[in-house]
Amino acid sequence: MSNFPGKPVQIMTKKLVNPRKKTEIFYPTITNLPDPTGQQRMNKAIINSVYKLLTEQHYYEIENWHNIDGWFELKTNQREVLSLINYNYAFPAQYAHGLTLAASLTFDTKTGQDYSLSQLFKAQSNYVAILSDLIKRQIRLRQIPLINEFIAIKPDQDYYIADKCLVVYFQIYEYTAYVEGFQFFPISVYEIASIIEEDSPLGRMIPDY
Repeated sequence: MSNFPGKPVQIMTKKLVNPRKKTEIFYPTITNLPDPTGQQRMNKAIINSVYKLLTEQHYYEIENWHNIDGWFELKTNQREVLSLINYNYAFPAQYAHGLTLAASLTFDTKTGQDYSLSQLFKAQSNYVAILSDLIKRQIRLRQIPLINEFIAIKPDQDYYIADKCLVVYFQIYEYTAYVEGFQFFPISVYEIASIIEEDSPLGRMIPDY
């Protein structure tokens, strides 16, 4: 037995707390799936993402902090697809300001598999060039000020799925100044339908799936 298309998975919020380092992190946990193996696989990936962000914030090397806060946003929970993003804001005591990092995950809830960007597209589809051109167009139209020239996305670029859009995003400082925050680039599935792998999580967002 598996979830029928459209049925959301059940999510509980858990909290990771360390008073000594002024840390409070909220993260999601998936519950009550018929397949405990898939559920365990997804929850392991989620907690690994939380700890990966802490590592990137130098949590284990730095002792004194103003605060470390973590939270998450659910972007899609339908059609046997779960897409979410974890955030981590860390403010070391000796710094002028903190920094927020993000890490996203997109799962097939039937199997618990986490999909990288490349797995959403057909083989030999040249998805990197196609997505990069669409992003360049948005940069021009939105007049986004860049600190680094944007040439192309990475093959494993950060992304999430939100309804009928693929949202590719860049970390703070990756291409824009701190004040600009994260840069999100929504791309409609209709624009890229011809290169989407039909049985991927992104393929399920196409209405005729």
